[in-house]
Amino acid sequence: MPTMIYATKKLEKLIPKMITVDAAVETSPLGKWNATVFLVDRKKCWLFTNGLTKYSVILPNVKTADHAQIETLFKNTFVNQLIYDGIIVDFEALTSSMGQLRFMRTDNDRVTTGFQNQRVYELEVWKEEFRTLEHMPMTDLANRMNGIPIHIGKSKRFADFTDAICEMKKALSVAI
Repeated sequence: MPTMIYATKKLEKLIPKMITVDAAVETSPLGKWNATVFLVDRKKCWLFTNGLTKYSVILPNVKTADHAQIETLFKNTFVNQLIYDGIIVDFEALTSSMGQLRFMRTDNDRVTTGFQNQRVYELEVWKEEFRTLEHMPMTDLANRMNGIPIHIGKSKRFADFTDAICEMKKALSVAI
């Protein structure tokens, strides 16, 4: 089963050849992802956010030449981020459950887009701490983002707050 990645309009303009217009098919057990682009020192970075868990992964300094290997880059960065966050998974099992990546047009998921906008804002604040892209530890910054308490669901109880790392652990235990 392929993993659907819904690109924002901003990212769609950068990768028009990668966007598939196929009807949405059944997606991987981890669900869909949303991707957006942001700039650090005039270099394009991509932020991927899982729709179910709000888990974020950052690909820094993505160039046009990297578009051909974006699937490998994403999967390697995703596994490295999981390991950094203390989630140990089998690389082969994870990549086989994710299947092939398919970039789709935006799905206008306002909840996930709101999470991404908040994460990009937090990165803007942390940018002041490091000044340049070369000094920004992206795995550490993604770990900070994934460790921030979030609320998933409709309940209003304080006890229902969680973080993206815990949610991803739950999703991976079911998916793999």
